Amino acid sequence: MDGEADETVAVGDDCVPGRRRRVHGMLKLYYGLNEEGKAAEESESLDPCDINGPHFDPELYLNKLRRECSLAELMDQETCMVKQIRSLDSDMQTLVYENYNKFISATDTIRKMKNDFKKMEDEMDCLSANMAAITEFSASISGTLQDQHTQITKLSGVHTLLRKLQFLFELPARLNKCLELQAYAQAVSSHRRARCVLQQYSHLPSFKGIQDDCHAIMDKLAQELRQKFRDGGSSAKDLSECVELLLQLDEPAEELCDKFLSHARSRLESDLQGLEAEIRPYPSAAKDASARRGCNEFVSSLCLVITSYQELFINHAQTGELLHAFVDNLAARYFSLVERRIQEEKSVGDNSLLVRALDRFHRRLQAVAKLLPGSAVPNKGTEIVIRAATERVKQYLSALQSFYMDSLTDVRQALATPRLSVAGRDAPNSLPELLSSLSASILNQIKSVLASVHLFTAKDITFSNKPYFKGEFCSQGVRESLVVSFIKFVCQSSRHFCESAGDKGGSTPPALLLLLSRLCLDYETSTISYILTLTDEQFLDQHHSPVTPVTTLCAEAKEAAQKLLNHYVKVQGLIISQMLRKSVETRDWVNTIEPRNVRAVMKRVVEDTTSIDVQVGLLYEEGVRKAHSSDSSKRTFSVYSSSRQQARYAASYTPSAPMDTNLLSNIHKLFSERIDIFSSVEFNKVSVMTGIIKISLKTFLECVRLRTFGRYGLQQIQVDCHYLQMYLWRFVSDENLVHFLLDEIVGSSAHRCLDPAPMEQSVIEVICERG
Repeated sequence: MDGEADETVAVGDDCVPGRRRRVHGMLKLYYGLNEEGKAAEESESLDPCDINGPHFDPELYLNKLRRECSLAELMDQETCMVKQIRSLDSDMQTLVYENYNKFISATDTIRKMKNDFKKMEDEMDCLSANMAAITEFSASISGTLQDQHTQITKLSGVHTLLRKLQFLFELPARLNKCLELQAYAQAVSSHRRARCVLQQYSHLPSFKGIQDDCHAIMDKLAQELRQKFRDGGSSAKDLSECVELLLQLDEPAEELCDKFLSHARSRLESDLQGLEAEIRPYPSAAKDASARRGCNEFVSSLCLVITSYQELFINHAQTGELLHAFVDNLAARYFSLVERRIQEEKSVGDNSLLVRALDRFHRRLQAVAKLLPGSAVPNKGTEIVIRAATERVKQYLSALQSFYMDSLTDVRQALATPRLSVAGRDAPNSLPELLSSLSASILNQIKSVLASVHLFTAKDITFSNKPYFKGEFCSQGVRESLVVSFIKFVCQSSRHFCESAGDKGGSTPPALLLLLSRLCLDYETSTISYILTLTDEQFLDQHHSPVTPVTTLCAEAKEAAQKLLNHYVKVQGLIISQMLRKSVETRDWVNTIEPRNVRAVMKRVVEDTTSIDVQVGLLYEEGVRKAHSSDSSKRTFSVYSSSRQQARYAASYTPSAPMDTNLLSNIHKLFSERIDIFSSVEFNKVSVMTGIIKISLKTFLECVRLRTFGRYGLQQIQVDCHYLQMYLWRFVSDENLVHFLLDEIVGSSAHRCLDPAPMEQSVIEVICERG
């Protein structure tokens, strides 16, 4: 109960620490314990006046108080003692209330323990009685058999010796039986057990005979094992067992080593021949299954040979070089077959099949590395994986290029359908849709290829942790050889459309040139940066070899876009120029009738120019124009009047008069702004249309300079040029350019007119408005 009281006091410490500590101290004093919980010193507990001691004497204590204290002190001592008694009673009552359940449980536990201990005492008494009886009985038996113990020991030794002798005498028969049943391992084991004894007692005739018989039988057994070894029909497990038994029969290890490797070579070469036969004749699905099975069987058989060889000849260090040469020779043939199989894999549909096959191939070669440290087989296998990955990247590049060219073919077919005219006026939204579809399909194809190639660097692929696949494969293989090369191919193939075209633009539709120029321009502005950023995020780490910068590719794409757009301007300009040239060359300008209408070819020129303007506007922005004058469509040509005045008085001029006229015209050209007909255009609609119109009007001018005109021929040129001026000025960036070229055409016609009589401006305007 002392311990229980201490425990209950400790429970209340958390609530009132000071009070519980004081009660704890008082209880210790009452029970005679010190601070460490031990009993107090004997000298302290014997004091009869110690009110807290076990030998306290109330009479002595009262007498002492009466002698030593005054009445007031006695009253104070009484009051203090009453308070302490009440405090202790209160504390004890509180402890009982707080630990009531514990007291009840402790009481029940003590009652139960009394009952259990009583039963246990009865059982212990019974056990003690039984042990005493057993001890007495054992002593009685030992005393009875004491005299026979020595005799029994001797008989047991004799029996063991007889059994050994029986085994020796029966050994030849046992060995013959094992030989008949082909239980070679049991025969060798039995002979090894008896060999030392027979050798030790070989001087005895009976043992000598047994030994000779056993030697003859074991020689025959060894001969059968060697024959079985030479037959080559045994499995690798049986072969290893034969070698192990022959080694136990003290056969030369070097000779067995050579025979073992020779036999293993024949079996592995048979596997290689089967693998070679399975690669060629079957369809793709059957070929994949059979090739995988053949590869797995060969590598597994090779690992089994290595393991068996090392277990059998582990104590013969000089045979290690033979094993390395054996493995390297067979692995070289195996690798050549594997590379042949990989080279036949041309389809790029599902790259996961190839990656998983290479991963299994690499994993199995790691087993060879563990079994045969220092072998070159794993490194050569890794080289094959690297070459396969590199070749796969080349195949994906070729697939991307083919996809791009096929997409361009589809675009050309779409442009050639009747529903979509070359100019685009029947379906004005088709060019943007074709551009968007072409760009999106190429981008999706690139993403698909990147996802397929990314399988080579997946974390669950064993060879992905090789330095090549962490560095060079990502930077030079994927980024440079695949992505960058494809972007360059797009630019180069686009420029090829400009180089292969003839004078009339060849077979390339002008709309395709325009679409490709916009595609290359989009690549320069955003697509290239997006593709390379996507590639770098998936493949490149912080440390990689130098790569092609984005700015270089963007510059190449912009150059291709510029060349395509320039060529588009040239082709469209030549198409219109061809119409103008034929219209000039096929007409008799001297004997033509008086003009009453605008020629149909001029209307066609305006219509085609308008269609081209719509077509270009579908893909390019408007651009910047110079401010137009308010009467641009009704402007008259100053050259008309000057040419007319010069022609009117030409008859009265001296022979030098034409020279003076030409001189005045040339001086006028000197002070005019020079027009560069075939200059590069900007990436906007106004600049493109300006380039086309410059080429067309320049061709018109040069054709006029090669013809001779009559009066009505000059007037027809006046009408045509005014009609062109009414419409073409709104397409160009500077209307003065159109005015200047048309002035040159009319002026050149006037210089080459036999009877220069220009038409009145009002009449020209009426004809043009009516036309």
